[in-house]
Amino acid sequence: MINVVRSELVRLRRPRLLIGWFGLMALFALMINQVMFSMAGDPSAPTNGPGVSFPSFAELAGPSGPVSGLGAAASMFGIVTLSFWAIAVASDYSSGLIRLLVSSQPHRWKLLAGKVIALTIITAIATTIAMIFTVASALPTATAAGVPTDQWGTDVVSVLAGAWVNAFAAMLVWGVIGLVLAVVTRSSAIAISIGAGYVLVVESIVRQSLGDGANWLLGSTLSSLAAGGNQSLTYGSAFAMGVVYTVVGLFIATVVLTRRDVSD
Repeated sequence: MINVVRSELVRLRRPRLLIGWFGLMALFALMINQVMFSMAGDPSAPTNGPGVSFPSFAELAGPSGPVSGLGAAASMFGIVTLSFWAIAVASDYSSGLIRLLVSSQPHRWKLLAGKVIALTIITAIATTIAMIFTVASALPTATAAGVPTDQWGTDVVSVLAGAWVNAFAAMLVWGVIGLVLAVVTRSSAIAISIGAGYVLVVESIVRQSLGDGANWLLGSTLSSLAAGGNQSLTYGSAFAMGVVYTVVGLFIATVVLTRRDVSD
């Protein structure tokens, strides 16, 4: 298994892939801080948008204000993670590498496990980058928007650690969804289209139709998880649902990979 993970990490060490992934995480972190702090205190501002959930003025001014962007843009970070997990998986099919891999490793589940572990490591790095840019840009944007920061120094370690763990957990679930879609469709383009279309279009429409009944949908659940729980869904419920999504997704991917003929 160690050799499988090492092999996956070597193949993931592609400059364009990593620069694109990490760059988008940093860009979204900067963008969401700029938007949510500029809208703070505006009573006419929307509370959410496609793939985004804006915190209140009190939340931004509270101890978790510097890391609020991680929860606010959880779905956008998730789509980026889903996309690169899908690309990493689907490229094995498009290049024909999957045939060589399954011929050299008869236990296909080990191939899947190694890829999941390797992508989890990269996702942890991407989460760290998102947090760094979120925290670094929070103070200047808050100051420019007139949001008080007196409480930001409270429980710094626990706030940062909790925010990182919650964001990482949410992105990990998004990544697994991307992996499942890529294994099933064998196409990164289709997988990304399904993921982005669901978050930006389908779930937004369903949320408007169902109201509170949409809190259990994938995007809403993972946004609550990344935010450490909110008024819509408690942290425990969001975490439990995240575990369910992950387990079911990995089960589907394992069944498809182990039983599908990859010779065509």
